[in-house]
Amino acid sequence: METNGFPNEEQHDEFDLAQYDDDFAGAPVEEKEFEEPPDGKYQVLVDKVEMARSKQTNAPMLKWQLKIVGPRCAGRYLFRNNMIASPENVKWLKNDLATCGMDVQNLKLSDLPNRLGELLDVTLEVQKKTNGEYANVYLNKRIHIDLPASHAASGGEDATGEFLPF
Repeated sequence: METNGFPNEEQHDEFDLAQYDDDFAGAPVEEKEFEEPPDGKYQVLVDKVEMARSKQTNAPMLKWQLKIVGPRCAGRYLFRNNMIASPENVKWLKNDLATCGMDVQNLKLSDLPNRLGELLDVTLEVQKKTNGEYANVYLNKRIHIDLPASHAASGGEDATGEFLPF
């Protein structure tokens, strides 16, 4: 039987946190304000990419987390979602994958979830444009830039920014 999302009560009882109750009660909650990076062009690193479902329509989508590496706002993130709900959506997704260097001519969309690792650590030039309350991030082109070793953790490019085949 599941309780509060835990498979059983015993699983979370192994942590005795009572000794921290007073510290927790007295700890201030810091107000954090995260400003969106302004509209413009950015150099980014594909930091994370995953398949998910839209909360509103339950349609599949590809979620991108893009770490800005320059020329401004380095270390901040931009996000992009490719909905997969119409032929037009699929066309945009295919173009984005091709921009990242993926061989889309020999790719079946059903194989994409198993090939997401190929997108990690790809460096891109992107453009962020805000229209009303929505911000869109467009993948313009793949670029090769020198990144510190800490940025290129999962391969794809060597230290000189040259593409390495998988």
